[in-house]
Amino acid sequence: MARGEGAEQCAASLLSVKPINIEIKTVKPKERRNRLSVWSKLCYAFGGAPYQITGSALGFFLQIYLLDVAQLDAFYASIILFVGRAWDAITDPTVGFLVSRSRWTGIGRMMPWILFSTPFAVLTYLMIWYVPPFEDGKVIWYLIFYCLFQSMQTCFHVPYSALTMFISSDQKERDSATAYRMMVEVMGMVLGTAIQGQIVGGASPCPDELTLLNGTNSTGLDMNGGSLDETKQAYMVASGVICAIYVVCAAVLFLGVKEQKESGWKNSEALTFTQGLCAVMSHGPYVKLVVGFLFTSLAFMLLEGNFALFITYALGHRKDFQNILLVIMLSGALTIPFWQWFLTRFGKKMAVYVGILWAVPFMILIVSIQSHLFISYMVSVAAGVSVAAAFLLPWSMLPDVVDDFKVKNPNIHGHEALFYSFYVFFIKFASGVSLGVSTLSLKFAGYVTGECSQPEAVSLTLKVLVSPVPVVLIAVGLLILRTYPIDEERRQGNRKLLQEMIDLESDSDTESSDLGSQV
Repeated sequence: MARGEGAEQCAASLLSVKPINIEIKTVKPKERRNRLSVWSKLCYAFGGAPYQITGSALGFFLQIYLLDVAQLDAFYASIILFVGRAWDAITDPTVGFLVSRSRWTGIGRMMPWILFSTPFAVLTYLMIWYVPPFEDGKVIWYLIFYCLFQSMQTCFHVPYSALTMFISSDQKERDSATAYRMMVEVMGMVLGTAIQGQIVGGASPCPDELTLLNGTNSTGLDMNGGSLDETKQAYMVASGVICAIYVVCAAVLFLGVKEQKESGWKNSEALTFTQGLCAVMSHGPYVKLVVGFLFTSLAFMLLEGNFALFITYALGHRKDFQNILLVIMLSGALTIPFWQWFLTRFGKKMAVYVGILWAVPFMILIVSIQSHLFISYMVSVAAGVSVAAAFLLPWSMLPDVVDDFKVKNPNIHGHEALFYSFYVFFIKFASGVSLGVSTLSLKFAGYVTGECSQPEAVSLTLKVLVSPVPVVLIAVGLLILRTYPIDEERRQGNRKLLQEMIDLESDSDTESSDLGSQV
């Protein structure tokens, strides 16, 4: 094209509408458009709490609830845990694709999903913690409502995760908002653990260790009498409180965050689901990041899923297990700011190595020494530090991979949700397999549903599930993450290139607008 003629036309149009152009530039400067207020970051962060509150309650307590309160056989409990997580994993890329193809509405492209999924998620979550008054259909009951809740939760969390890319186009602002989000999410894990643990922990259907030592067999009386009913009621009360918090957090997110419409990137390619999958999974840095965190996340999920049983039956701290879990979560919440500072000071890859390796010696220590309540609390404090890093870093590094993909594929956009949904898909599917296998291993070890004491083989199995297996998974994951290519230099280079591309597209839009107004 003749750039000289275009320049003359632009100059003429600028002279003819000069006051209007000056006014537009002063009202919407790029710096102010990209900046996020503290209030916006906090409101955005509150949206991550429901996922973590319900996730921590389900992760720490669902297994022991199905075995000891709903009194399902360990085999059926393993099926529920596996199928529920596998179904949850399958829905993630499906919802991610649907979100990526959603049209922009008056409240955004992500917000409608978040808004309309909330009431259904709350209802199905309540039903998970209700023990139906029949025996034959219990397995079907929990399987249906667990899968339904996971579907509704996916419709909330996938668009919420992708919303990170639409609250600001500035990478620093997104990183800052992610730090706020991680802080609130870890606090959500604390809250979920505290609510579920403190309410349920005070209504244990089993006697304490002293009663057992005195030779009192209260299993038949308590497990089938008033104590079990009190425990069932406690689980319902806890779930009701969590549902109320879920609704409040969703309302704060909806009212306090304005989703920004994509600017620039006009030359886009509309991809099918298969094409989107191929495009995402062919991006090397993304694959390495996902596979590396797949193993490290599995380690912590395996620890999370079996820790309540481990504390109860292997360490013998039945009356303190909810407090030990709470200490882990509190420690993690308090160290999130430290890890945010660490990754900005030393880089995200270094934070991965230091943060996740920190947990290894304490995983070994907890199963190597004789059971002691004080040592258990000390190990829990130290382990919480690593939990914070394990939850912060994947979500902090995923936007970097999305930016890297955009730089290499400038004609493809609008598929941010796919990156997040496929990451969650692999994590959830693998965790479903691990939880199902670990629960089934308890069945083979001789776990007896409804009993207040278990065979020695169960204690040994739990020790293996919370220490040697997670340590091996962490080692494999960190070895894979060593090949992750996006270091600080490449990350900053991508940021500059993206900003230049956005600015160029914005300038092109301005020229077109000015020429149109002249005509």
